[in-house]
Amino acid sequence: MGQRQLVTLILVFCGLSYLPPGSAQPRQAAADLASGRGIFTEISPQAWNPALAAHLLERAGFGGTPEQIEAMAKRTPQAAVRQIIFGETQQKLAAFDPSPIDAPGMDPFPPSRPATTEAAKRNGRALGIDVKPEGTRRMQPVTNQFFYWLRSSQLETGRLGQWWANRMVVTDQPFVEKMALFWHGHFATSEEKVRDVRKMQQQLTLYQTKGLGNFRTLLIEAAQEPAMLAYLDAGVNVKGAPNENFAREIMELFTLGIGHYGELDIREAARAFTGWNFKGFKFEKDLSKHDGGTKTVLGRTGPFDGVQVIDILLEQPQTAEFIAEKLYRYFVREQLTVDARASLGRLLRQKNYDIAPFMEALLLSRDFYSAQGEHIKSPVELAIGTYRRLGVKSLPGMPDFNATTGGLGQRLFYPPTVAGWPSGRSWITPSALVARGNFVRDILFPDIAFIPPDRYSPDPQIREVARRINRGDEISRATAPEAIPGEQSMSIQMADRDEDFNTRYASLRGYQLAIQKVKPILRDSASVEISDLMKQAQAKTCDDAVDALLARFLTVPISAGQRTELVQWLRRELGTDQLKIAETYMEDSLRQLVHIMLSLPEYQLG
Repeated sequence: MGQRQLVTLILVFCGLSYLPPGSAQPRQAAADLASGRGIFTEISPQAWNPALAAHLLERAGFGGTPEQIEAMAKRTPQAAVRQIIFGETQQKLAAFDPSPIDAPGMDPFPPSRPATTEAAKRNGRALGIDVKPEGTRRMQPVTNQFFYWLRSSQLETGRLGQWWANRMVVTDQPFVEKMALFWHGHFATSEEKVRDVRKMQQQLTLYQTKGLGNFRTLLIEAAQEPAMLAYLDAGVNVKGAPNENFAREIMELFTLGIGHYGELDIREAARAFTGWNFKGFKFEKDLSKHDGGTKTVLGRTGPFDGVQVIDILLEQPQTAEFIAEKLYRYFVREQLTVDARASLGRLLRQKNYDIAPFMEALLLSRDFYSAQGEHIKSPVELAIGTYRRLGVKSLPGMPDFNATTGGLGQRLFYPPTVAGWPSGRSWITPSALVARGNFVRDILFPDIAFIPPDRYSPDPQIREVARRINRGDEISRATAPEAIPGEQSMSIQMADRDEDFNTRYASLRGYQLAIQKVKPILRDSASVEISDLMKQAQAKTCDDAVDALLARFLTVPISAGQRTELVQWLRRELGTDQLKIAETYMEDSLRQLVHIMLSLPEYQLG
C-alpha cells in the first residue's frame, strides 16, 4: 500500500479530525469521580472483565497480548494489581554489556573543546594525553581524545537506550520499567550535557531499583547522583558564590511546583546545597565549600544542609500534592480538579511517601478504570507496546529504536529540558500520526536501504572530510572551510587557524576511534508472522482476522463502519473471504492490514 492510500484511509477513518473516542456519559462519570470524594473507591470484583484487565496492562505497563489479558482477567482486581506492582517471579534479565570505552584522565570531562585545549596549553596535558613537545599540530591527540569521548559516550548511550527498550519488551514486570520511565522524565537529565553514559546508566539503575520505594530516599539519591549534579551545575555552587540552578529545579520541578516558594527561598536553599559535588561516580560533599551559616527556607530557620532542606520541602503539603498529581496525570488522565489533587496528596502523605502502596490504591480505583481511551501514548509507549503485542522475543535493531522514538519526540536519555518531556496532545500532529504509521511499516516491511546510525556519522561535514582524506587529500586541504558543504560556524573556522590542532579532523578521528571501541547494535528485523497469529486465534474468515487483530492491538474500539471498511479491504486484497484458500499468500496482505490498523488514531490511545 502506498503512502497516499494510507493517508486517505486514515482520513476516512478519522472523519478528517483527531478526537479521542468516547461518549459524554463516561466522561461525566470520570469527572464525578475526579471530584475527590470517590477518587479511591475500589473497582468491584463483579465489574472486573477482560477490557479492564487490558486497560491495567496498558497503563501500568506497555500493553498485553490476548493470552496475557485473559490470564489477568481470571484474577481478582486486587490480585491483578498486586501482580503488576510486586510481580510473582524473579525473572533474570540480562545486564547491560558495556563497551570498553573507558580511558584514564576522562573524569571530570571538560565542558567544551576550548576548555580542553586551554588546559592542555597550561598544563602540557589534558584528558590523559600529553602535548607533543614539538612538530605539527602538537595538541591534535588531545583534541582527538576530546571528540573520542564525546562520540563514544553518545554511541554507547544509544546502546544503553536499546538495552533499556529491550528490557521493557521482554520483562514480566513492565510496571518497574514504566515507573523508571516516569522518574526519568521527572528527574530529567540529558547525556547531551552530562556527557558520560556511565553516569546516565547509574541514574537509570536508581530508578529501576528504587522507583517503587520511598520518595524521600529516591529524591535524596537522585539529587546526589553524579548525572544530576553535573546536569545542574553543582560544581560551581560554592560558599560565597551560590549557584541557584539546583535549588530552583528541586523546588520547581522535583517537589513543590511553581508558585509555592519565593526567590529568597531559592537563594537560601542554594546556600544549603553548596559543596555538593561528585568524584568519579560517587557523591561528595566538600565542607570547605559548604556554607554552614543560618538560612531561612519556607519559614524555617537554621544552619541547614541540603538534606535538611529536602526534608523541609517534603513537610509541605504542596510537595505530596505535586508528586501525587504528576503520577495521576501520567497513569490516569490529564484532567484533575483541586479537590482530587488534595485527596491524592493526603493519601501519599498517609502512605509516608511510599510509592508502591500509593500506586496500588490508584490502580485499584474506579477512577483509573474510567479513563479508558483518554491517554495518548508517548513514542516510547507506542513503540514498546507494538513490539509486545506482536509477541517478539527481543527488541529488533531495525528500525533503529533511538532514531524512531527520537524522531517522534522522545529519545531515551535526551529529554529536551530539565522539565522532561511534554505529554498528551503535544505528542500528536497530522505529520506525527503519519510518522507513527511509518514506524509500524518499517517493522512489518523492513527498509532494505537501512543504514545503522551507530556505524554511520549523521554529520555530513564529518563524512565529507572522511571522503576527501580517503581520496588522498592532506588534512589541511581536506578540512578547509571552502571544501566543506554547509554553513561553517565562526568558532570552528577560528579554531582551525590554530596550528596546534584541527577541529574538523579531530571530530572525524574521534568518531573513528569511537566506532572501534563501541560495540555495534545487532541489526536484526522483527521475527513475526501475522499469519501465525491468525492460526493461534483460529481465524477462518476475513471477519475473524479483523476481529482477532483488533482484539490484539487496540484497546480503544473503532466504529462499526471502520470495521466494515477493514473487512472489505482484506477481502479485496485476498480475493476471498476464506483464510484457508489464501493461506499461502496472505501474509503480506495481513501485514498491510496491521499497518492500517496501527496507523489509526485509536491505536495512539490507551
